[in-house]
Amino acid sequence: MTPFQPAYLALLRSGELARRVADAYAHLDACDVCARGCGVNRRTGELGVCCTAARAKISSYGAHLGEEAPLRGWRGSGTIFFTRCNLQCQYCQNYDISQADAGDEVEPEQLAGIMLELQAAGCHNINLVSPSHVVPQIMAAVLIAAQAGLRLPLVYNTGGYDALAMLHLLDGVVDIYMPDMKYAHAETALRLSKAADYPRVNQAAVREMHRQVGDLRLDERGLASRGLLVRHLVLPDGLAGTAEIVRWLAELSTNTYLNVMDQYRPAYRAYDHPELNRRITRGEYAAAVKLALDAGLRRLDDRVRGW
Repeated sequence: MTPFQPAYLALLRSGELARRVADAYAHLDACDVCARGCGVNRRTGELGVCCTAARAKISSYGAHLGEEAPLRGWRGSGTIFFTRCNLQCQYCQNYDISQADAGDEVEPEQLAGIMLELQAAGCHNINLVSPSHVVPQIMAAVLIAAQAGLRLPLVYNTGGYDALAMLHLLDGVVDIYMPDMKYAHAETALRLSKAADYPRVNQAAVREMHRQVGDLRLDERGLASRGLLVRHLVLPDGLAGTAEIVRWLAELSTNTYLNVMDQYRPAYRAYDHPELNRRITRGEYAAAVKLALDAGLRRLDDRVRGW
């Protein structure tokens, strides 16, 4: 068996990773790190939508056994939950993390230490949850951790509202991209996540992710080593635009690994939106899965087949 080599090691050896870190930090001066493009100077403490200045803030971290099978394996995915988010989803089930300030600010050295701790604990990968607004800080930590012996694949676990400039800097750094595809329609994205351009931005981001890493590849143990894994949360009354999303994904690649997610429940401010004030039905979920299959997608997550 050929030993796994994460993508970032080649950039580390060439010196390119250090140059990329410097380039990424320059984007904090008039912030366009995510698709919001707030333009604030985060290095002087100004705050945009994500309410995060120069340091990343971490809510929690640890081995996560609830992720998709190719990520969790048998020892867990080494998840790092970043506080705050660049989206404002009105139904967010992790709103205590994404919409509040609980957590600890960390220097890149501390974040690197967490990555190495998760590796020492036996986790299969480093899973960066809600990373879109802290890409420079993550890249700085990867540089430090890789110099100190980090050898796990990096999972970029994102809401899918990502800036292409940052994704270009992550080319050759990230091994596994795991974006959400939340909405097909601008009006719904504006109303439910305060981001009317989400469908356009999201599709451009997912296309770039796929260009970089291709379809999801599994090793002989069934663990993900590189590629794209897409999540799509089914919303009540077809609000997410599932039909359009799965057709778009099938055009990208019929071999796309897709998790059609069934766990929607009203949370946060969902009760202010009558159409969100209920769980999805079994029939709605079954219809969403059928749409994916009819579109030509065949690599659906194992939990999908359990319905």
